Amino acid sequence: MSLNFRHLHYFWVVAKEGSVTRAAERLGLAIQTISAQLALLEQAVGKALFKPQGRRLVLTEAGQIALRYADQIFLLGEQLQEALADVDVEHVMRLTVGISDSLPKLIASRLLDAALALPQRVRLICYEEQFESLLGKLSVHKLDVMLTDRPVPPGSSLRVFSHLLGETQISLFALPALADRYREGFPQSLNGAPLLLPTRNNAVRGRIDNWLEAHDVHPDLIGEFDDNALLHTFGRAGRGLFPAPAVLAKDVLEQFGAVEVGAVSQVREQIYAISNERKIKHPAIEAILNAMHTDVF
Repeated sequence: MSLNFRHLHYFWVVAKEGSVTRAAERLGLAIQTISAQLALLEQAVGKALFKPQGRRLVLTEAGQIALRYADQIFLLGEQLQEALADVDVEHVMRLTVGISDSLPKLIASRLLDAALALPQRVRLICYEEQFESLLGKLSVHKLDVMLTDRPVPPGSSLRVFSHLLGETQISLFALPALADRYREGFPQSLNGAPLLLPTRNNAVRGRIDNWLEAHDVHPDLIGEFDDNALLHTFGRAGRGLFPAPAVLAKDVLEQFGAVEVGAVSQVREQIYAISNERKIKHPAIEAILNAMHTDVF
């Protein structure tokens, strides 16, 4: 029996909803219809795709494999529809980007500017989430590329590839009055200074902690932030000193009114692009990778 894509769609909805009842409600069909279609699909593939667990249905090992393929099939279907719709208007190149919430947004915007500078029109679709969540979406081709501050962990079973774009020196910034108070005698002047830092899921946080310890400096940690944008908002309000890439000093002044207090010596932030391909073929992603040869870093 050949594979029926309608049956595959019913399977995909049941897997997402966790029950035949909810899937039937979502699809507007009878429970018996969904159950019968699932049975036909399992007959076609020769494997059980679900097993009961309490009141829910959970995927078998074969079901998990089927779901991964179904995710890709239906994502490609959506992309096909969107691509054909774009053809009716004009030639548009789509780029779906995942931006790690720990990556400075000013760096991300500079990299994406490289894609927008291409002669062909590029439509950006950007998602900001935690590293692990974005990595999962990339692995099932829901993203074209990830921009982040760390590579794929060693030993990962995902077939994705890390591309180091570059690295930049980290400095501490603050509003001018606060900066003047702590600039002289830096970094020993930081003892007791109000400090705003990213949380420890940010790759650069551990390096800053080690730097403070190496200099025997003990600032007053005012707050830790999972979101860089919120950290910068507190910095702009004058709540404390905050880290940012030194290369962005002009942008930090323009956007947050903050100036450099001092360089966090030997602490550098690395910037990575992660893709599903070892050799990049998407023109917009190639432009991002080549941005390391411009003034981004």
